[in-house]
Amino acid sequence: MITGVRSVAVVAVALSLCACSQTQEPASSKPPVTPEHAAVQPPSQSTGQIETAVVDFKPIQPELVLVGKVAYGEDRYSKISSPLQGRVVEVRAKLGDRVEAGATLLVIDSSDITAAYSEFVKEASELEYSTRAQELAKELFATKALALKDLKQAENDLIKARAEFRRAKERLLSLRIPAQELEKPLAQQRITSRFEMKSPLTGTVVERAVTPGQSVGSDAGQVLFTVADLDRLQVVADVYERDLALVKVSQVGRINVEAYPGTDFASVVASIGDVVDPNTRTIKVRAWVDNRDQRLKPEMFARLRLDVGDATPFLTIPKEAVVEIDGKHFVYLVDAPNHYEKREVVVSNVSSGQVRILEGLTSGQRIVIKGAVLVKGQEAK
Repeated sequence: MITGVRSVAVVAVALSLCACSQTQEPASSKPPVTPEHAAVQPPSQSTGQIETAVVDFKPIQPELVLVGKVAYGEDRYSKISSPLQGRVVEVRAKLGDRVEAGATLLVIDSSDITAAYSEFVKEASELEYSTRAQELAKELFATKALALKDLKQAENDLIKARAEFRRAKERLLSLRIPAQELEKPLAQQRITSRFEMKSPLTGTVVERAVTPGQSVGSDAGQVLFTVADLDRLQVVADVYERDLALVKVSQVGRINVEAYPGTDFASVVASIGDVVDPNTRTIKVRAWVDNRDQRLKPEMFARLRLDVGDATPFLTIPKEAVVEIDGKHFVYLVDAPNHYEKREVVVSNVSSGQVRILEGLTSGQRIVIKGAVLVKGQEAK
């Protein structure tokens, strides 16, 4: 009986030891990933909010970035003021209206036209009288019925009358009276005190500073309307002396503005200034940009990007992968799954979203390209 009990006890101890042996055996795990193995993994992988990628050479197009602003095109906008004094009786154009060249913007009732036309009629009559007098004097002198000095006097009077008539006519023309109207006989001319101010070009009314009933003068500084062609604008940028040789007329470039990040607007260099600003040591560069969709607005800050060489392969990474600590730049190198090593690097900007690695990394290494700030925060804890 005692022997049977001992046999049961031995079996129980054996089973217990077997069970302990099974619980203490470590669970199987995948072999650690070596850096060499990481280099041949897919180009990118995602772990939560952290993304990694393999560093590699990419062709980068060298570019020159010039800072400037959007402006109206030269000869494509006009600040319009009144050539005469008067009272505004009608305003036909509103802010934002698109007008054609020759369209009436406003109507002014002006006593200047009345006075100028009265002078014109008077001088036209004087010219007609002087012409007849000179012809008569010529006939009388031919029959020896008139002295030579009287003939010369008649001829001088005719010259003066022609000059005065021309002056009166030029005055009306300066008041924008149609020349064809002044060529008609006086009885057929239809000239009133109403003056219609017209747009000199096709474009959009971008400024209006006049209302019905307002008195206006002939001061050129009193701008009543500004009409501009917004379909084609210019970007005026500054280029430093050292970079001047890289810019050429007709050179193709790209325009970027803060309102549309990541969007390129095609442009062409129109002109390069001939004068260096003594304060900034820069030269003005103007580039045309198509704006038929009206997205660009004058006075917007802009960057003009010009390709200045052939594409060259550089070791580049996203700018987001770089963190700055105490004035130095670092990236996080993946040396094992979910384990990162902080690595100092020397970088150079090549575009708005990419930087070139000058020192600190080699091709094939895997780094954190998104979420580097999160890794930095975990490191601080």
